[in-house]
Amino acid sequence: MALWGGRFAAGPDAAFQQFNDSLPFDYVLAEQDITGSKAWANALQKVGVLSAEECEQLQQALEELLGEVRSDPAAVAVGGDEDIHSFVEAALIAKVGDLAKKLHTGRSRNDQVATDLRLWCRQQSEVLQQALQQTQQALLGLAEREQGTVIPGYTHLQRAQPVLLAHWCLAYVEMLQRDSERLEDAVTRLNKSPLGCGALAGTAYPVDREAIASELGFSQATRNSLDSVSDRDFVVELLSTASLSMLHLSRLAEDLIFYNSGEAGFIELADNVTSGSSLMPQKKNPDALELVRGKSGRVVGSLTGLMMTLKSLPLAYNKDMQEDKEGLFDAFTTWQASLAMVTSSLHGLTVNHDVCRKAAQGGYANATELADYLVSKGVPFRQAHHNVGELVQQAIQAQKPLEDMPLGAFQAVVPVIEQDVYEWLTLDALLEKRCALGGTSPQRVNEALKSAQQQQKIRIRDANLGDIGAILDLVQHWAGAGENLPRAKDDIVHSINEFAVTEVDGKVMGCASLYIYTTGLAEIRSLGVHPHTEVRGQGRMLVSYLLKKARLLQLNRVIVLTRVPDFFEQQGFSHCSKDSLPEKVMKDCELCPRLANCDELAMDFHLQPPDERLIFSTAL
Repeated sequence: MALWGGRFAAGPDAAFQQFNDSLPFDYVLAEQDITGSKAWANALQKVGVLSAEECEQLQQALEELLGEVRSDPAAVAVGGDEDIHSFVEAALIAKVGDLAKKLHTGRSRNDQVATDLRLWCRQQSEVLQQALQQTQQALLGLAEREQGTVIPGYTHLQRAQPVLLAHWCLAYVEMLQRDSERLEDAVTRLNKSPLGCGALAGTAYPVDREAIASELGFSQATRNSLDSVSDRDFVVELLSTASLSMLHLSRLAEDLIFYNSGEAGFIELADNVTSGSSLMPQKKNPDALELVRGKSGRVVGSLTGLMMTLKSLPLAYNKDMQEDKEGLFDAFTTWQASLAMVTSSLHGLTVNHDVCRKAAQGGYANATELADYLVSKGVPFRQAHHNVGELVQQAIQAQKPLEDMPLGAFQAVVPVIEQDVYEWLTLDALLEKRCALGGTSPQRVNEALKSAQQQQKIRIRDANLGDIGAILDLVQHWAGAGENLPRAKDDIVHSINEFAVTEVDGKVMGCASLYIYTTGLAEIRSLGVHPHTEVRGQGRMLVSYLLKKARLLQLNRVIVLTRVPDFFEQQGFSHCSKDSLPEKVMKDCELCPRLANCDELAMDFHLQPPDERLIFSTAL
């Protein structure tokens, strides 16, 4: 079924129809198209296009259709319709007759597909966030198992300095965390509803687009109809995020392929992610990781292809934009599968500890340490660097590591060298000295590992009505302790959109709200974390999350009244006078029984002008 045709004396030929139809790939948007149609039916009923009975009949038919496509999604692809929109309309006509034809009133496929695709991206991004977290957890599990394992660190693929294997793992945890943040950031920007923008100029019916957006779970409605139907920035952003994450996975795969090689022999990959040779029976090839490495090019290709498609398109919608889907669908599938393969590879690998340690001791990796030793004896670093180069050359000629060179050989080049030099050249000493923040010393790596493990347990998000009970318990607890003002349940219900919560193992363990005064000033209120939680950092995450939300809302100043100023100082707040907070004083303080003996300090945070590139980070 085509949603057009009256204008034409003849239909498309078979070749054009096959070239034009998108149902073979956009069938995956069936659930989203039905969900959007349900919201549109409600909107039409509110403006009198549909009666209450007609709306209810359509809603029942749409719900029935939703169950059908969920039970057999692949069957939609062979329906023979032009696209998913025509499939849904044809299916509705089969169920409720001509009533279904009223549903498209004031709506275009242009705003439909833009809405469907945003809904799909939002849903799939949640799946990918879980996959990213699982890979991070696999890296953290390996780091925990191998805390004492030392491997060579490389520059230019030459042995450089020894590092802990756990340090290597945590490097990729950092990369994947940035990927997660970028994905969350992209979803924040795409989470706006274009439904109701029509073909390009808006709809002639007075529908409440903000209500439609709210019903579909969007943060707001888009602001310009021309941009709304033609914007595919969000697809480019998602493909860019996927591409960068695939580059990270490719680098990780390359490291493991090398570590698994016969030349290195640091690890052995499990049988379930390797394959054999058709000719050479001894071979065990790292095919899963090689495929991850190769598929990174596939995802980057999808990004490049879409950018070239979009680069010269005039406003508003053009059929070229149909090319936005196949690459995106494939990229997300590939990204998710690659994360799963890397996760499986990490779970199953074994470490050859003796080989790792021997390699870490080789290659004169302690040369920098020897230079630092000379500096400690008063030798300028540049001279020390030259002297150590000479000593390394002698050691190579003698076929000995630096730590086995006789003291006389050292003193012949640099007389200040003493017996204590050998304490500096041990592998353990090399690691211990890398104790600055971010270094590979066992202490620092252990701290970083514990911090990362805790952060992995925490999820931060906007609150919903299902969180009311948990928020109320937290507010009442800290009010009873005298740390926060009490709040009634009805107050929390009415202000639920102001709250953010943290989850640990699926349970709400922290909350805070961002209250906005009519002047544009905002206040962080009701900040509290469950008193018995062992997962630290939730308070910092909540404050950071609300500050970033304040920036996106274009607020300029956020205040708190607190008895723990040190905590807020660490988050960038500064002390200020209560006299500078007339809104707060007039609204709350005058009603407080402790006004005369207030022991809370006023603090504020001055926000920079809003930046569209802000990242909602969960790794703070």
